[in-house]
Amino acid sequence: MSNNKVWMVTGAARGLGNEIVKAALAEGYKVVATVRKNKEQLLSDLNSENLHVVVMDVTDEGQVKVAVEQAVAYFGHIDVLVNNAGFGLLSAVEEGTDKEVRNMYDTNVFGLLNVLRAVLPYMREQRSGHVVNISSVGGLSGSAGWGLYNSTKFAVEGLTEALSKELAPLGIYATAVEPGQFRTNFHDGSSLKIAEHLIDDYSESSGSMRTHISESNYTQPGDPAKLAKAVLITVESRNPPLHLPLGKDCIKRYQDKTAAFEKDLKQWYEIAASTDFDDVKG
Repeated sequence: MSNNKVWMVTGAARGLGNEIVKAALAEGYKVVATVRKNKEQLLSDLNSENLHVVVMDVTDEGQVKVAVEQAVAYFGHIDVLVNNAGFGLLSAVEEGTDKEVRNMYDTNVFGLLNVLRAVLPYMREQRSGHVVNISSVGGLSGSAGWGLYNSTKFAVEGLTEALSKELAPLGIYATAVEPGQFRTNFHDGSSLKIAEHLIDDYSESSGSMRTHISESNYTQPGDPAKLAKAVLITVESRNPPLHLPLGKDCIKRYQDKTAAFEKDLKQWYEIAASTDFDDVKG
């Protein structure tokens, strides 16, 4: 692997972002790691001359722009952007309040866009780069209790697919990484919020999911260090994928979804194909 690239990783204080930072540093890359607070703690934990830590809240567009300018001034360029900052909301679709949902979108979707708008001008100027958007198995398939979170990750999927087509002529890649269940602190209160307004009628669906998440925390099958290694391999590939589902659980969920989609299409094909004008052929 060529280690002359500069990585920028958002949400680097813990979880998958932290693992990706550590893996990149171990390979000799220079890394700009962004955190919302406790900059000194991350610098102390990793202690590398190739690490530059900046305080950046992705929901503050002005702060994002300044942080990216500082990063470029420090290392000279940004070659890999990992949009990792985000959090979850465990809630039936009806249970989530307007404020709860908007707060999540501000980070997971609009925050990601803030970072893209700040970094892409530099990548376009150098005609190279790789955008890695951390999505989720929840961006491929919806689940009871996760619908609102699913919607933010479905948005990331759509953005990344379009972005890849827009950036390809400029020599820039885009990849959506879809982790399944990985053994991080994502299910803790710092990264996963529970809807304040709960509805008894959803006790067997979203309520059951809340119980499952509580009981399965820190027993998830995915190894975060292996995920970080997979991301590094992907970035160094000469033909990186648009989608990178990670974990056997994620693969199965996606296969189950596509099989169900094909079943619906087969059963309802005549109706699905009946809505064109009569003079349309094909």
